[in-house]
Amino acid sequence: MNKRVNILLVLVAVASLVAWSQVRHVTTVNPMSPNRSPYDAIEVYEFDYVDVQPQFPGGEHGLINFINKTREYPYHAYKNRVQGRVLCSFIIGTDGKVSNIRVIRGSQDETLNREAMRVISEMPRWKAGKVDGQAVAVRCVLPIAFRL
Repeated sequence: MNKRVNILLVLVAVASLVAWSQVRHVTTVNPMSPNRSPYDAIEVYEFDYVDVQPQFPGGEHGLINFINKTREYPYHAYKNRVQGRVLCSFIIGTDGKVSNIRVIRGSQDETLNREAMRVISEMPRWKAGKVDGQAVAVRCVLPIAFRL
């Protein structure tokens, strides 16, 4: 009987840890938009932990085409033959708008970082991510490559 109770306790503990770890993938972010108080905050889900992930209009192929059409190589970086990849994070809101753009890992040339942020800021509305059928804010990470 004791073994059954111990096994049951272990199963409950494991289930609790799994549930707790899933909740940890929700963070609170201050969007700092003009319509909100700096003290307001929104819950943001991580990209891999939503039921339906946000989608760019036209899918992944549309996203690649958009980046290639919108991205302009900064003159200073082009002249100095600077190449690199800028890793950015941003939030797709419940309405599909892009916000909170940040450089996670940038280039040595600041002009590449600014250009990557500009490209992301010009993105059209995405199809919002969903959890349990409800639209939720989702954090996405996207690399923008600069190759000569």
